[in-house]
Amino acid sequence: MPRELITVQVGQCGNQIGCRFWELALREHAAYNPSGVYDDALSSFFRNVDQRQQPPLNLPVGNGMGAIQNLKARAVVVDMEEGVIQHMLKGPLSQLFDSQQLLYDVSGAGNNWAHGHHGYGPQYREALLGRLQAAAEAADSLQGFLLLHSLGGGTGSGLGTYLLGLLEDEFPEVFRFSAPVFPSEDDHVVTSPYNAALAATCLVESASCVLPVENQALGAIAGRLEAATAKGTAAAGSCLGGPGAAKAGSSGKPAGGNAAAWDAMNGIAANLLLHLTSSVRFEGTLNTDLNDITMNLVPFPRMHFLLSSLAPLAAPKDMAQLAAPRNVDQLFSDAFSRESQLLAADPRSATCLATALMMRGRLSLSDAQRNIARLRPSLKMAHWNTEGFKLGLCSQPPVGLPYSLLCLSNNCCIADTFSALMARFDKLYKRKIFVHHYTEYMEASGFEAAAECLNGLIADYRQADGAGPAPVTRMRPRGLSFL
Repeated sequence: MPRELITVQVGQCGNQIGCRFWELALREHAAYNPSGVYDDALSSFFRNVDQRQQPPLNLPVGNGMGAIQNLKARAVVVDMEEGVIQHMLKGPLSQLFDSQQLLYDVSGAGNNWAHGHHGYGPQYREALLGRLQAAAEAADSLQGFLLLHSLGGGTGSGLGTYLLGLLEDEFPEVFRFSAPVFPSEDDHVVTSPYNAALAATCLVESASCVLPVENQALGAIAGRLEAATAKGTAAAGSCLGGPGAAKAGSSGKPAGGNAAAWDAMNGIAANLLLHLTSSVRFEGTLNTDLNDITMNLVPFPRMHFLLSSLAPLAAPKDMAQLAAPRNVDQLFSDAFSRESQLLAADPRSATCLATALMMRGRLSLSDAQRNIARLRPSLKMAHWNTEGFKLGLCSQPPVGLPYSLLCLSNNCCIADTFSALMARFDKLYKRKIFVHHYTEYMEASGFEAAAECLNGLIADYRQADGAGPAPVTRMRPRGLSFL
């Protein structure tokens, strides 16, 4: 079974989320690997390196009982500003990376998708390709790439999507999952509608699957978490957090100086990825890998954007306090509630094309089947896929919880997210504001192409949302005029 997953973290937001992801991954594997051996689960995200050899030698898993020498993350770390990477290299995660995994510049992309995609992309193409190939060659059975980036700034959106195209060209048989952070309507980067629209077009064309999260939704969840923590109660058991400190813009500084809120928002994205890959890393009754997700949740090639929700949502440091009251049935109800979505959308308002319920811990298939039967009447399922639920069950729960649930839904309500993005895009583009900064690196026709692509995607989702079964035509036998 394919095991290894390579994380590609690009830009300030992608790297700060990546830092939280690696912290939580180490914490989770330490909790379930008390003997400190290099086993199959650990090899999914980490290499075991013997640095006494020159050059350093990657040690195989073998029988899963070998001692850990030096763990190195299966990651490629890219930024066109060195601040976040330098901070990472001075912190507790510094030993997880070596110089061959890092690529950075000093000037940045200036919140300009075209600068990152058409400027830095070709400039660093060979260096990027070399790092990706080295990471892939260190894997015995590579399953996929996980791209962490934002769409609001310049490096994450521009260079991130250039990297995605590079992965498609060089590794066409390997899954390419993207977890982008969509900018909110009040994003401080004025050009974020351009950056997000141009980058989203590349996600439509080059990604295998996209799991978008949105600052607006993450901020609302973090606010509920903060309120629940301040009250010292578990009243908001569906609030989530986690360590971290990033946003989908260029400054990376929390609005109003509320670092704890941005920390919680980053933990959401990290926990999403940990839950997504849990069945690849740990054993379970019904494991679900990345192939199962793309096969069951993507009925049409371009419509591969999945709405995600986690239940229960709680900060790791407050996991037991905030999450304990949730019973099993409430867990499933929360997963389909608007408040638990990592994108500002309501899954009950539109047609669901397909859904995956990925469970961890002390849950059973009968729990899932009972709750599907209970909730299905309140959901709008595609007429051609009324039983469209993919189930997965991993035996290992998140640290500090008895069980948890990740819901991934290919839902037509995501058309509203793209419609709101295009409204902000059109508001700028009809006046050609800031366009001259982009045309230094790209043709102006790229804006029209992006608008056409996304408007086409919106139309596809709208059509699927309103589709019903074709009418049955009654055949009349010839010659029987009295019928």
